[in-house]
Amino acid sequence: MAMRFSSCDLCDAHEDMLALGTLQVLPPVFQCYGQATAFSGPAVTLKVFEDNAMVRSALEQSGQGRVLVVDGGGSLRCGMVGGNLAKLAETNGWNGILLFGCARDADELNACGVGLRALGLHPRRSARKGLGETGLNVAIAGVMVRPGDWIYADADGVLVSQVPLS
Repeated sequence: MAMRFSSCDLCDAHEDMLALGTLQVLPPVFQCYGQATAFSGPAVTLKVFEDNAMVRSALEQSGQGRVLVVDGGGSLRCGMVGGNLAKLAETNGWNGILLFGCARDADELNACGVGLRALGLHPRRSARKGLGETGLNVAIAGVMVRPGDWIYADADGVLVSQVPLS
């Protein structure tokens, strides 16, 4: 179960971390999908481009309350996560998905209990070749996310912290 938090309150309480760069705020370019409008957890990172086979492979694993952070290169040319993958994430215990790319199947996404942030929607599906890398530092909208960093997403924004916040 994800803790209750306010990204605004976290920023206010951790101004020192913001100044140091150990807490960062992602640019406000993400759209909110799924029933979990707020989610948090440690990051599992994935770097892919217009290919969601590795996204599926990651979401088939036990999420254990983590957040899958997908660096899709900011592509606006296809949907990388749709209703089937969101349902898989929900079933396997992922708290959320942060996607630097597009999603698809809005009605199905919004019926799922998992939270998803994406740049927008695109009806075209991605390739499924299995190309990409996992477990590396990724740049999400210009902000570095490392495996194990904490992601906090709510209606006001998305935060990336090097340590869990309270």
